[in-house]
Amino acid sequence: MFDEIMEKFEGSPSQQAVIRLLLERGFSVNDEGRVVSGGIEIPNTGIAREIGVDRRVVDSTTDAILDDEELRRIFQNISQVPSLMDLAPVLDLTVLTVEVSDAEQQGIVSQVTGLLADHDISIRQTISEDPEFTDDPKLHLVTDQSLPGDLINEIRALPFVRKIELQ
Repeated sequence: MFDEIMEKFEGSPSQQAVIRLLLERGFSVNDEGRVVSGGIEIPNTGIAREIGVDRRVVDSTTDAILDDEELRRIFQNISQVPSLMDLAPVLDLTVLTVEVSDAEQQGIVSQVTGLLADHDISIRQTISEDPEFTDDPKLHLVTDQSLPGDLINEIRALPFVRKIELQ
């Protein structure tokens, strides 16, 4: 789906940058063509500054979104999910990030979460980045417990795991 969305803007790398930011941040576009997060409007100048484009690129991108029925449905219904990952150090939580060789392989989340369950580790939050919307998707698991070494070794030994990181 990500590729299909980006194809609609293939002639404009700047508009593609706007689309990528909207998807990554979970920002919506309202009926007036304004970028919003919930009911809070995000100024186009701020978006433009973040990705290094002119404000008019953001305007033209949101206009194009509203003019395309498929894009309108996507961008008027996307929402952001609050993440505990940035709060982990403050709340004394553990974040396990798993990078895999093929993110479209079935059973990744269930195998990793199953191993945590086998070790009686409760999961506070699971964030699985969608391979359709992210170039290098990762699985993030937030727990309120430290992970024992044998569990880390078991996860690392899974055939699809390319890299793990603890925070």
